[in-house]
Amino acid sequence: MNKKSGQNSLGLDACFEDEPNPIVLFKKWFAVAEKSEINDPNALSLATSSSSGVPSVRMVLLKGLSEKGFVFYTNFNSSKGSDLKHNPKASMCFHWKSLRRQIRVTGKAEVVTDQEADQYYKSRAYGSRIGAWASSQSQVMKNRNEFLEKIKQFENKYPDQKNVPRPPHWSGWRIEPENIEFWLEIKNRVHERLNYKKQDGNWYREILYP
Repeated sequence: MNKKSGQNSLGLDACFEDEPNPIVLFKKWFAVAEKSEINDPNALSLATSSSSGVPSVRMVLLKGLSEKGFVFYTNFNSSKGSDLKHNPKASMCFHWKSLRRQIRVTGKAEVVTDQEADQYYKSRAYGSRIGAWASSQSQVMKNRNEFLEKIKQFENKYPDQKNVPRPPHWSGWRIEPENIEFWLEIKNRVHERLNYKKQDGNWYREILYP
């Protein structure tokens, strides 16, 4: 459990600080999570919905962060890729159990530039790059061997581990935040919540009841 070590001007725990920019505060919380979480502090649940309004959520990894937003990568033909093509609104949730902290991000999705996608793709392990070619993500397969055979086929097609082109159906999405909420667990469910709302290009802070 987090112990209070002072308060900010809104009466919240000092860990919320008095930071006007939520991206800056996110980076500070994330740096703490990197030291305390056992596995994947960059893991987040990503919620999307189909064109007919059917919601879907899954875990993905944060692979980029800037003032523009939060980036993850996927197959454009996956269920989340299909959702975002038809409804470019999404929500992210980071939950760091070791810190009793949570951050929710809601905003509009846009495709990253080819340059960004190429740069990240080249940084991936050879097997992961081959997998991006071999996997018809979210589609039904007859059996596991079908996938493994496709992996072998692409390994034969691209034997040079330094020269595997990025598949045209594989890239990144950036969630441009419109709301970012920081949450801290407090005893007796008297949790603390600080929400940043973007209006006319500026961030405004508000505290919420738990």
